[in-house]
Amino acid sequence: MRAETLPASAGWRWLSDGFVIFRRNPALFSMLVVLYWTILILVNIVPGIGAVISSLLIPGLSVGLMQVARDLERGHPVAIPTLFNGFQRNTRTLLALGALYLCATLAVLALSTLIDGGDFLKALVSGEEMDREALESGAYLLPAAFVTLALLPVLMAWWFAPVLAAWHNLGVGRALFFSFVACWLNWRAFFAFSLALLLFAGILPGVVFGLLLALLPGGEGGVAAFVATPLLLLIAVTVFSTVYASFYASYRDIFGNAELV
Repeated sequence: MRAETLPASAGWRWLSDGFVIFRRNPALFSMLVVLYWTILILVNIVPGIGAVISSLLIPGLSVGLMQVARDLERGHPVAIPTLFNGFQRNTRTLLALGALYLCATLAVLALSTLIDGGDFLKALVSGEEMDREALESGAYLLPAAFVTLALLPVLMAWWFAPVLAAWHNLGVGRALFFSFVACWLNWRAFFAFSLALLLFAGILPGVVFGLLLALLPGGEGGVAAFVATPLLLLIAVTVFSTVYASFYASYRDIFGNAELV
Protein backbone atom coordinates (compact mmCIF):
# COMPACT_ATOMS: atom_id res chain seq x y z
CA MET A 1 0.00 0.00 0.00
CA ARG A 2 1.23 3.47 -0.83
CA ALA A 3 -0.45 6.69 0.25
CA GLU A 4 0.28 9.94 -1.56
CA THR A 5 1.18 13.02 0.47
CA LEU A 6 -0.74 16.02 -0.81
CA PRO A 7 -0.56 19.79 -0.21
CA ALA A 8 -3.17 21.69 1.80
CA SER A 9 -4.79 22.95 -1.40
CA ALA A 10 -5.94 19.39 -2.13
CA GLY A 11 -8.41 19.63 0.75
CA TRP A 12 -10.22 22.55 -0.87
CA ARG A 13 -10.17 20.77 -4.23
CA TRP A 14 -11.81 17.62 -2.84
CA LEU A 15 -14.99 19.54 -2.14
CA SER A 16 -15.13 21.11 -5.60
CA ASP A 17 -14.36 17.72 -7.18
CA GLY A 18 -17.21 16.25 -5.16
CA PHE A 19 -19.60 18.82 -6.57
CA VAL A 20 -18.41 18.04 -10.12
CA ILE A 21 -19.12 14.34 -9.52
CA PHE A 22 -22.53 15.13 -8.00
CA ARG A 23 -23.46 17.21 -11.06
CA ARG A 24 -23.03 14.20 -13.34
CA ASN A 25 -26.33 12.81 -12.06
CA PRO A 26 -27.69 14.98 -9.23
CA ALA A 27 -31.12 13.36 -9.11
CA LEU A 28 -29.79 9.82 -8.74
CA PHE A 29 -27.02 10.75 -6.32
CA SER A 30 -29.50 12.69 -4.16
CA MET A 31 -31.94 9.79 -4.17
CA LEU A 32 -29.24 7.34 -3.05
CA VAL A 33 -28.10 9.68 -0.27
CA VAL A 34 -31.69 9.99 0.95
CA LEU A 35 -32.04 6.20 0.76
CA TYR A 36 -28.84 5.87 2.82
CA TRP A 37 -30.26 8.20 5.47
CA THR A 38 -33.65 6.47 5.42
CA ILE A 39 -32.16 3.02 5.95
CA LEU A 40 -30.10 4.15 8.92
CA ILE A 41 -33.00 6.08 10.47
CA LEU A 42 -35.38 3.12 10.14
CA VAL A 43 -32.81 0.70 11.55
CA ASN A 44 -32.00 3.03 14.44
CA ILE A 45 -35.59 3.06 15.66
CA VAL A 46 -35.54 -0.70 16.22
CA PRO A 47 -35.70 -1.01 20.02
CA GLY A 48 -32.58 -2.23 21.77
CA ILE A 49 -30.44 -3.28 18.81
CA GLY A 50 -31.11 -0.52 16.29
CA ALA A 51 -27.95 1.47 17.04
CA VAL A 52 -25.81 -1.67 16.88
CA ILE A 53 -27.23 -2.80 13.54
CA SER A 54 -26.85 0.66 12.00
CA SER A 55 -23.21 0.76 13.15
CA LEU A 56 -22.62 -2.56 11.41
CA LEU A 57 -24.24 -1.32 8.20
CA ILE A 58 -22.54 2.07 7.95
CA PRO A 59 -19.16 0.85 6.58
CA GLY A 60 -20.75 -1.16 3.77
CA LEU A 61 -23.25 1.54 2.86
CA SER A 62 -20.48 4.16 2.93
CA VAL A 63 -18.49 2.09 0.47
CA GLY A 64 -21.63 1.92 -1.65
CA LEU A 65 -21.79 5.72 -1.83
CA MET A 66 -18.08 5.76 -2.69
CA GLN A 67 -18.87 3.30 -5.48
CA VAL A 68 -21.61 5.60 -6.75
CA ALA A 69 -19.16 8.52 -6.87
CA ARG A 70 -16.48 6.44 -8.57
CA ASP A 71 -18.85 5.06 -11.20
CA LEU A 72 -20.28 8.50 -11.96
CA GLU A 73 -16.80 9.98 -12.35
CA ARG A 74 -15.78 7.17 -14.69
CA GLY A 75 -18.98 7.28 -16.70
CA HIS A 76 -20.15 3.85 -15.57
CA PRO A 77 -23.86 3.05 -15.09
CA VAL A 78 -25.25 3.64 -11.60
CA ALA A 79 -28.49 2.27 -10.16
CA ILE A 80 -30.09 1.79 -6.76
CA PRO A 81 -28.34 -1.59 -6.15
CA THR A 82 -24.99 0.22 -6.44
CA LEU A 83 -25.55 1.52 -2.90
CA PHE A 84 -25.34 -2.06 -1.62
CA ASN A 85 -22.32 -3.14 -3.66
CA GLY A 86 -20.06 -2.38 -0.72
CA PHE A 87 -21.19 -5.61 0.93
CA GLN A 88 -20.01 -7.79 -1.96
CA ARG A 89 -16.33 -7.91 -0.91
CA ASN A 90 -14.72 -8.52 2.47
CA THR A 91 -18.09 -8.28 4.22
CA ARG A 92 -16.86 -9.70 7.53
CA THR A 93 -14.17 -7.04 7.77
CA LEU A 94 -16.69 -4.29 7.06
CA LEU A 95 -18.99 -5.59 9.78
CA ALA A 96 -16.04 -5.84 12.17
CA LEU A 97 -15.05 -2.24 11.41
CA GLY A 98 -18.57 -1.09 12.22
CA ALA A 99 -18.59 -2.99 15.50
CA LEU A 100 -15.14 -1.72 16.51
CA TYR A 101 -16.04 1.86 15.68
CA LEU A 102 -19.10 1.63 17.92
CA CYS A 103 -16.99 0.15 20.73
CA ALA A 104 -14.29 2.81 20.34
CA THR A 105 -16.85 5.60 20.41
CA LEU A 106 -18.58 4.17 23.48
CA ALA A 107 -15.21 3.77 25.21
CA VAL A 108 -14.35 7.43 24.61
CA LEU A 109 -17.75 8.54 25.89
CA ALA A 110 -17.40 6.29 28.93
CA LEU A 111 -14.01 7.78 29.74
CA SER A 112 -15.53 11.27 29.56
CA THR A 113 -17.66 10.37 32.60
CA LEU A 114 -14.47 10.38 34.69
CA ILE A 115 -14.24 14.13 34.08
CA ASP A 116 -17.75 15.32 34.97
CA GLY A 117 -19.49 12.32 36.46
CA GLY A 118 -21.41 11.58 33.27
CA ASP A 119 -23.46 14.78 32.95
CA PHE A 120 -22.22 15.49 29.41
CA LEU A 121 -22.87 11.88 28.34
CA LYS A 122 -26.38 11.94 29.82
CA ALA A 123 -27.15 15.12 27.88
CA LEU A 124 -25.94 13.51 24.65
CA VAL A 125 -27.80 10.22 25.15
CA SER A 126 -31.08 11.78 26.26
CA GLY A 127 -31.26 14.01 23.19
CA GLU A 128 -32.74 16.73 25.36
CA GLU A 129 -31.60 20.32 25.35
CA MET A 130 -28.46 20.69 27.44
CA ASP A 131 -28.82 22.39 30.79
CA ARG A 132 -28.50 26.12 30.22
CA GLU A 133 -26.78 26.76 33.52
CA ALA A 134 -24.18 24.06 32.76
CA LEU A 135 -23.57 25.54 29.31
CA GLU A 136 -23.12 29.05 30.69
CA SER A 137 -20.78 27.86 33.42
CA GLY A 138 -18.68 25.88 30.93
CA ALA A 139 -19.27 22.59 32.75
CA TYR A 140 -19.51 20.72 29.44
CA LEU A 141 -16.43 22.35 27.95
CA LEU A 142 -13.80 19.97 29.34
CA PRO A 143 -15.63 16.67 28.63
CA ALA A 144 -16.60 17.93 25.15
CA ALA A 145 -12.97 18.84 24.42
CA PHE A 146 -11.83 15.44 25.68
CA VAL A 147 -14.34 13.58 23.49
CA THR A 148 -13.36 15.63 20.44
CA LEU A 149 -9.64 15.08 20.90
CA ALA A 150 -10.01 11.39 21.78
CA LEU A 151 -12.25 10.71 18.78
CA LEU A 152 -9.87 12.40 16.35
CA PRO A 153 -7.46 9.43 16.06
CA VAL A 154 -10.49 7.13 15.89
CA LEU A 155 -11.84 9.08 12.92
CA MET A 156 -8.41 9.05 11.28
CA ALA A 157 -8.19 5.27 11.60
CA TRP A 158 -11.69 4.72 10.22
CA TRP A 159 -11.76 7.42 7.52
CA PHE A 160 -10.49 5.19 4.70
CA ALA A 161 -10.71 1.82 6.46
CA PRO A 162 -14.02 0.62 4.91
CA VAL A 163 -12.99 1.38 1.33
CA LEU A 164 -9.51 -0.08 1.91
CA ALA A 165 -11.16 -3.26 3.17
CA ALA A 166 -13.64 -3.45 0.30
CA TRP A 167 -11.49 -2.29 -2.63
CA HIS A 168 -8.02 -3.38 -1.48
CA ASN A 169 -9.02 -6.53 0.41
CA LEU A 170 -7.21 -5.45 3.59
CA GLY A 171 -7.93 -6.94 6.98
CA VAL A 172 -9.17 -4.91 9.92
CA GLY A 173 -5.75 -4.09 11.36
CA ARG A 174 -4.10 -3.11 8.08
CA ALA A 175 -7.10 -1.07 6.93
CA LEU A 176 -7.12 0.92 10.17
CA PHE A 177 -3.34 1.36 10.12
CA PHE A 178 -3.09 2.60 6.53
CA SER A 179 -6.08 4.89 7.00
CA PHE A 180 -4.52 6.47 10.08
CA VAL A 181 -1.13 6.90 8.40
CA ALA A 182 -2.71 8.42 5.28
CA CYS A 183 -4.63 10.96 7.36
CA TRP A 184 -1.51 11.73 9.42
CA LEU A 185 0.62 12.30 6.32
CA ASN A 186 -2.06 14.52 4.82
CA TRP A 187 -3.06 16.47 7.92
CA ARG A 188 -2.66 19.79 6.08
CA ALA A 189 -5.06 18.72 3.34
CA PHE A 190 -7.55 17.39 5.88
CA PHE A 191 -7.33 20.59 7.92
CA ALA A 192 -8.18 22.59 4.79
CA PHE A 193 -10.91 20.08 3.97
CA SER A 194 -12.39 20.53 7.46
CA LEU A 195 -12.51 24.30 6.96
CA ALA A 196 -14.16 23.81 3.56
CA LEU A 197 -16.75 21.51 5.12
CA LEU A 198 -17.44 24.01 7.90
CA LEU A 199 -18.12 26.75 5.36
CA PHE A 200 -20.01 24.63 2.84
CA ALA A 201 -22.00 22.30 5.08
CA GLY A 202 -22.13 24.24 8.33
CA ILE A 203 -22.52 27.92 7.49
CA LEU A 204 -23.78 28.17 3.90
CA PRO A 205 -27.16 26.37 4.36
CA GLY A 206 -28.06 28.61 7.31
CA VAL A 207 -27.11 31.76 5.40
CA VAL A 208 -29.13 30.70 2.36
CA PHE A 209 -32.15 29.83 4.49
CA GLY A 210 -31.96 33.20 6.26
CA LEU A 211 -31.82 35.02 2.93
CA LEU A 212 -34.80 33.07 1.63
CA LEU A 213 -36.86 33.98 4.68
CA ALA A 214 -35.85 37.61 4.30
CA LEU A 215 -36.62 37.81 0.58
CA LEU A 216 -39.84 35.81 0.44
CA PRO A 217 -43.16 37.59 1.07
CA GLY A 218 -44.21 37.38 4.68
CA GLY A 219 -40.72 37.57 6.14
CA GLU A 220 -40.39 35.05 8.95
CA GLY A 221 -44.05 34.13 8.85
CA GLY A 222 -45.49 30.69 8.25
CA VAL A 223 -46.00 31.16 4.51
CA ALA A 224 -42.36 32.09 3.94
CA ALA A 225 -41.17 29.19 6.06
CA PHE A 226 -43.52 26.84 4.16
CA VAL A 227 -42.00 27.90 0.86
CA ALA A 228 -38.40 28.02 2.07
CA THR A 229 -38.33 24.68 3.89
CA PRO A 230 -38.48 22.47 0.74
CA LEU A 231 -35.74 24.63 -0.76
CA LEU A 232 -33.65 24.15 2.37
CA LEU A 233 -34.15 20.38 2.15
CA LEU A 234 -33.01 20.48 -1.47
CA ILE A 235 -29.94 22.48 -0.46
CA ALA A 236 -29.21 20.04 2.38
CA VAL A 237 -29.39 17.03 0.06
CA THR A 238 -27.15 18.79 -2.47
CA VAL A 239 -24.65 19.72 0.22
CA PHE A 240 -24.42 16.27 1.73
CA SER A 241 -24.32 14.54 -1.66
CA THR A 242 -21.39 16.79 -2.54
CA VAL A 243 -19.72 15.97 0.77
CA TYR A 244 -20.08 12.22 0.24
CA ALA A 245 -18.67 12.55 -3.27
CA SER A 246 -15.75 14.56 -1.86
CA PHE A 247 -14.93 11.63 0.44
CA TYR A 248 -14.31 9.59 -2.69
CA ALA A 249 -12.18 12.41 -4.14
CA SER A 250 -9.94 12.28 -1.06
CA TYR A 251 -9.54 8.52 -1.40
CA ARG A 252 -8.88 8.78 -5.16
CA ASP A 253 -6.09 11.31 -4.71
CA ILE A 254 -4.40 9.48 -1.84
CA PHE A 255 -4.90 5.78 -2.65
CA GLY A 256 -6.25 5.69 -6.21
CA ASN A 257 -2.95 4.66 -7.78
CA ALA A 258 -2.86 1.54 -5.61
CA GLU A 259 -6.47 0.51 -6.24
CA LEU A 260 -7.01 -3.20 -6.79
CA VAL A 261 -10.67 -3.25 -7.80
